[in-house]
Amino acid sequence: MTHADQMMGWLQQLGYSHCFFVSGGNSMHLLNAARQRMTCIPVVHEVSAGIAAEYFNESSLSEGRAFVLLTAGPGLTNVVTALAGAYLESRELLVLGGQVKSSDLATAGLRQRGIQEVDGVAVAQPVVKVAKRIDKPISRSEFETLVRGSSLDRKGPVFLEICLDAQGAPVEATSFDQSAPTELNEASAPLISNEIDDLVARLAASSRPVLLLGGGVGRDAGRSLIKKIEKLGVPVMTTWNATDRFDSGHKLYFGRPNTWGQRSSNLILQSADLVIAAGTRLGLQQTGFNWREFVPRGEVVQIDVDRAELDKGHPKVALRICGDATQVLEQVLRRSKMSTSWSGWVTEARKVRSCVPLSEDVNGKFAGFVNPYEFALNLSGLCDDRATVIPCSSGGAFTVMMQAFNQKIGQVVITNKGLASMGYGLAGAIGASLADRSRRTVLVEGDGGFAQNSQELATVAVQKLNLKIFIFANNGYASIRMTQKNYFGGAYLGCDVESGLGFPDWQKLAAAYGLRAMTINEGFESDANFLSSWNDNEACLYVVPIHPEQTYFPKISSQVTASGSMESAPLHKMSPPLPDELLRELDLDLD
Repeated sequence: MTHADQMMGWLQQLGYSHCFFVSGGNSMHLLNAARQRMTCIPVVHEVSAGIAAEYFNESSLSEGRAFVLLTAGPGLTNVVTALAGAYLESRELLVLGGQVKSSDLATAGLRQRGIQEVDGVAVAQPVVKVAKRIDKPISRSEFETLVRGSSLDRKGPVFLEICLDAQGAPVEATSFDQSAPTELNEASAPLISNEIDDLVARLAASSRPVLLLGGGVGRDAGRSLIKKIEKLGVPVMTTWNATDRFDSGHKLYFGRPNTWGQRSSNLILQSADLVIAAGTRLGLQQTGFNWREFVPRGEVVQIDVDRAELDKGHPKVALRICGDATQVLEQVLRRSKMSTSWSGWVTEARKVRSCVPLSEDVNGKFAGFVNPYEFALNLSGLCDDRATVIPCSSGGAFTVMMQAFNQKIGQVVITNKGLASMGYGLAGAIGASLADRSRRTVLVEGDGGFAQNSQELATVAVQKLNLKIFIFANNGYASIRMTQKNYFGGAYLGCDVESGLGFPDWQKLAAAYGLRAMTINEGFESDANFLSSWNDNEACLYVVPIHPEQTYFPKISSQVTASGSMESAPLHKMSPPLPDELLRELDLDLD
């Protein structure tokens, strides 16, 4: 028995069941050990292994956990983007990397001694919670302490670099006889009673409150609070990371506010006199870059497990509570009573939602092309309550889905908007699909982002996944094209085919991997050929033709100041402005 065998046994007892990997010589003992205990999923590129493992775990659809296994040098450098994404989104990700023999490590100023040698710990350190090189066998307790770092307190990646001789070192089999470890549970800060009392009092005194749920409120925990929220009668919104905590059709749900969010949600949020932000770090994307005008008519209470997020200085927060958001909310909901003034506020908010559509006429329609907002609305109707929805992570396709997709309770919706990297969608969809093969997984991604990781179509084909892939085909980067048009007079460069980008024939590319593909058009939701492929359990790629000049409104606009800096509008002033007559009808008392 080798130390690699031993470590895989420990991981198995900790609940790990799946290994996403790209094989390599410097991780050979680890892989040989993993194949005997884990479900091993080979992928084409290491970054895909990292993204897939993150989404597998984040989906909460499997009883097991997934980790990543890769080789030294380029194996590690290729996965850094996935480490950074999981770090920014506070998600569990365990990466085991190979390394050259301890005797071959570079010393005395050498850049490299062993083949493929790179100091992986130094490379990974800025974007992980724990980075450790293991150059000789370690104890079970030390190993478990390292692994636990991924899920304790605020979650984040752990990178363990294991030298080849440490992997293959012989060990005694009796080490498996040690007592089983305790389950991995996320720690939380102790609750302070007077802070809870303060929050309950502020809620009771408010006449226009909003409860903003963030990703720090777990999926199961958030759904368990629905009945209590209904009884209280407080309006609810969600951040993008908490999209699937509430049904879009719920009478108390008022959407997803954000810099690129739903206009009606932004208007309602900005009209509130109290916003309870639970489990969200309230980053600039959430508050708007003009954070000084976030909730201009009211107070903000922020609940977060990370003290640094509470103390960062923006936005202005009246009460900061450091603790587990779910635990705090449970106590607040238990102690609070419905206010008679909230019914009028709920009615007012519903009026805003009904008067401001998710698909605005300003974006127009192009003959022979699909309106992306109408597509997202129609796709919402097709997805049942067991769908897993992956709305990629950046660009026009992403913001359209987050503005117009109507989620159902029971669905799982996952994205990684913190890093906002292109190329996340397909790998993330693979991980989420493998977490529960019985569910249909739906991916929506732009052609620019999809091209960056399209090689994983091979993984989709080999794994025979129930994955429906929609590619917004507009021959370029829609968001970059809009930026270059709006701020630089249409001086396009590297944003579309005409300015230098190249794209394949998507249907031919899918066919090369043995996958079905078709182009869809307006009315696809009732097309018999489409529905036939949609309703089966096989993968299919759908090309969604989007006009290159398609606009993506509403959005927060910025102006270049005299000093050359950028000044953004607040959340309630999305562009283009609503008609004056509608603003007068809504009467929200916002400048």
